[in-house]
Amino acid sequence: MAKAKFDVYQHVTDEIIAQIEAGTPPWRKPWTGGAGGVQMPARFNGEDYRGINVLMLWATAASKGYASEGWMTYRQAQELGAQVRKGEKSATVVKFGTIERETEEGEEKKVPYCRAYRVFNADQIDGLPDTFYTRPEQPRDLGTSADPELEAFFARTGAVIHSGPEPQAYYDLRTDHIHMPPIETFLSARTFYGTLGHELCHWTGAEQRLDRFKRFSNRTAYAFEELVAEIGACMLGVKIGVEPEFDQSASYVEGWLIAMKGDNRAIFRAASEAQKAVDFILGEAGRSAAEQAA
Repeated sequence: MAKAKFDVYQHVTDEIIAQIEAGTPPWRKPWTGGAGGVQMPARFNGEDYRGINVLMLWATAASKGYASEGWMTYRQAQELGAQVRKGEKSATVVKFGTIERETEEGEEKKVPYCRAYRVFNADQIDGLPDTFYTRPEQPRDLGTSADPELEAFFARTGAVIHSGPEPQAYYDLRTDHIHMPPIETFLSARTFYGTLGHELCHWTGAEQRLDRFKRFSNRTAYAFEELVAEIGACMLGVKIGVEPEFDQSASYVEGWLIAMKGDNRAIFRAASEAQKAVDFILGEAGRSAAEQAA
């Protein structure tokens, strides 16, 4: 009997569905377990992982208590003169690429592929240079007053952010602005900026930015967009050192599960769109005032 082909999309989707049903979505895990701090998982060469791989490695690090941000293959560890400890279990990450194939008409066509491979955290490896074991900084312990550095960051994005007594945080697509209750009404500034990060991810989806709302407009679009904003807020929080505020709504969770169970590539697309949203926000925040005015 032939061995069933390994389905990367289904494997990852099943793992993340199981974590959501257990109440522990992987994008909420960089701040659980005690050992790990706020960090973006990185390859052996220091380059950050992106998209779905961030979620998979966050989940593994939290469940295993890994604190180091670096991940590498068995061979990469050996090339660095190090050794994976006997009995250590690897984590799954995926690589996307294209291969050239010839069509029936004799033309060359690029065909996309997705392949799984195995990596180990630096905490599982002996003999690496000390820099691989560097511990990340913990998130800032913010009070209830505004943080000047974060205020400046969000202002540089160019998003129109209104503050008023209405006790809701939301992005209004019609008027293209974000509404936030006053920071003084939040239990902590961390909660305020985490919530703002979530709404800012929604803001990136407008037609004049990433045009996400039109591209994803089926019956599960609302749940998909909330999934993008939640994952994006967590990625952004890691970048700016603030733990985001997660929505605990059961309806959101149910919507995510429906979307993912009906399409085993939905979580890959959500993670990809979240990465694009964060890249856009960081790009806008990094532009000079003169560039934004132009």
